[in-house]
Amino acid sequence: MPRRAVPVALLSAALSLSLAGEPAFAAAAGTDRGPAPAATADVPGGGIVADNLARHLSVLASDAFEGRAPTTEGERKTIAYIAEQFAQAGLSPGGDDGGWTQAVVLERSAIVGPVEARLHVGGQTRALANGEDIAVETLRPGARVALSDLPVVFAGYGITAPELDWDDYAGLDVAGKLVVVLINDPDFEAEAPGRFGGRALTWYGRWTYKYEEAARRGAAGVLIVHETEPASYPWATVRNGRAGPQYDIVRADAQTHHLPMRGWMQREVAVRLFADAGLDFEAEKRRAQQTGFRGSALGDARLDIAFDVQRERVTSHNVVGVLPGASRPDETVVLSGHWDSFGVGQPDASGDAIINGAVDNATAIASLIELARVFAAGPRPARTLQFIALTAEENGLLGATYYAANPLRPLETTAAVLNMEMWSPDGETRDISSWGNGRVSLERDLAAAAAIDGRTWSPDPNLEAGLFYRADHFAFAQAGVPALTIGPGMDQLDGGVEGGKAARADYFAHRYHQPGDAFDDSWDMAGPTADTRTVYRLAAALANTGDWPQWNEDSEFRARRTVSDEARRNPSR
Repeated sequence: MPRRAVPVALLSAALSLSLAGEPAFAAAAGTDRGPAPAATADVPGGGIVADNLARHLSVLASDAFEGRAPTTEGERKTIAYIAEQFAQAGLSPGGDDGGWTQAVVLERSAIVGPVEARLHVGGQTRALANGEDIAVETLRPGARVALSDLPVVFAGYGITAPELDWDDYAGLDVAGKLVVVLINDPDFEAEAPGRFGGRALTWYGRWTYKYEEAARRGAAGVLIVHETEPASYPWATVRNGRAGPQYDIVRADAQTHHLPMRGWMQREVAVRLFADAGLDFEAEKRRAQQTGFRGSALGDARLDIAFDVQRERVTSHNVVGVLPGASRPDETVVLSGHWDSFGVGQPDASGDAIINGAVDNATAIASLIELARVFAAGPRPARTLQFIALTAEENGLLGATYYAANPLRPLETTAAVLNMEMWSPDGETRDISSWGNGRVSLERDLAAAAAIDGRTWSPDPNLEAGLFYRADHFAFAQAGVPALTIGPGMDQLDGGVEGGKAARADYFAHRYHQPGDAFDDSWDMAGPTADTRTVYRLAAALANTGDWPQWNEDSEFRARRTVSDEARRNPSR
């Protein structure tokens, strides 16, 4: 897609901010779309303006912002722009020490030089090309990974779930070995729902869980077999996500928490590996889906892998603004979205290497800025609204995880977190959706907010993708705060559900986490505008009610919230 030019005056105003996010408060100049429309709080729905959303998108997703990778010049430009826009909207700084940012200290690791990987099996040796055959990384402390003659074992889906009477590691010693595991969980391809509840992805199916479980068992490394459908994204997404630096929050137990090496393996490589070990990959996968599966060595397979790592402690930033509540300022409703993308990756067929992250997730940050404007211009809500542009979502929800561990406002008096992700520029829809099966009252609140404008709420139609575990609200949910990630619906006014499905499939196949995710003047902003309006209605309702959203009875987060409810009711205890 062609890139939209960034107005020089607007960009220079944004760049007048320091890394700490302190604004110069210079008014941004007009753009090629004209100056920002005046506040229109009297317009139904808060006066969400499509041109405002497009203007913010054109800046944040431009090549000048270099793909918005954390700790790069792209970050400096991004947090400067967001802070400036928050200030112009009328928010107050809500970050560290009265500033606009919260410092998020991260461990950064980057592979330097070549990755040398060789697989020995059945008397043959094959080199594995990083980025093509495998895609690897490490977060464990150290300047070099050098693993040789690692026995290779197959551990099915790599799951230990005592409550389901399931253990892929039963009787299998993986200490000091390379573990090959399948993506997703055993029910994804099953003919009927089993112990994992059907095709909807569970926490056990997430790659992050598989790494953590293997590390707990002392494995030297894990390679997850990539298959597009159960992963819900193509190999290009895996490759691009590991082509640049990796990040983690600072951990005292990093040496034991992280594997020495982890990554992914192309399906074709796995098929050949199994065949060389005298096994049929598809037959072994079917066996791994059955109760009582037991893992085993993959013949005489051994792996050698070595690469150098540059490690450093770096600081990224969440950008935080607040609109103090009129009557209950100590209670908080959070509006959030992540500002980061992947920076500069591998060139695509056109030679473009900048992963601009227009849909993912400049659309949500544009909405966050516009919501700040309309709320600040209108009647002050009872509860405080906190606007957080989060960092390092693409590296494992790290900005949200850091905030949840170091909240700037108490979590027990945070009523709800409304996170936004990936509005669609493919036309307005009759519905709006949320990610995963949230099992929280906020889903019902979202449906009520959508109905005000004659829209509906649609449950996530793709539960097998596990999106509930892949967005920033999850970090807040783990801390007990009722939280939801809101995304676009799929029932297009012009095209229906089939049109929505086709547009979404095309995006994930050709643009998601790839250089093609770039802003275009031809985008239809009616969809993001309608979705932002629905979020406005939901946030306004939550900020003005005295009720406290709750997790459903069957939610795994309910018990944690019960503790914070008690702390809120009895603050002296």
